[in-house]
Amino acid sequence: MTSDGKVLYGIVPEGTICEKRLPIEGSVTVVPAKAISTSKSNNKRLGIFSCDGRRYCSQMNSRAEAEFFLKNCPNTQMDGDHDGVPCESDSRF
Repeated sequence: MTSDGKVLYGIVPEGTICEKRLPIEGSVTVVPAKAISTSKSNNKRLGIFSCDGRRYCSQMNSRAEAEFFLKNCPNTQMDGDHDGVPCESDSRF
């Protein structure tokens, strides 16, 4: 959403400053690669991940996503031994 209240979809014109990013159900947010960091606090601030009801390792796309879900979302089933590390036996990560 821009500072003047416009909602933008698709490509954001150069020089446009967005006041906030709001997730749209059923949508995918694409962020330039240079904006992505492995820092958990940065991921949270940018809103790269959001709690959407997924609960299992098989539903995750990365270790970072699984860590976000375990730390921030209710009813996850990704840490069988309760040591704070999700999806330890998932060979994809």
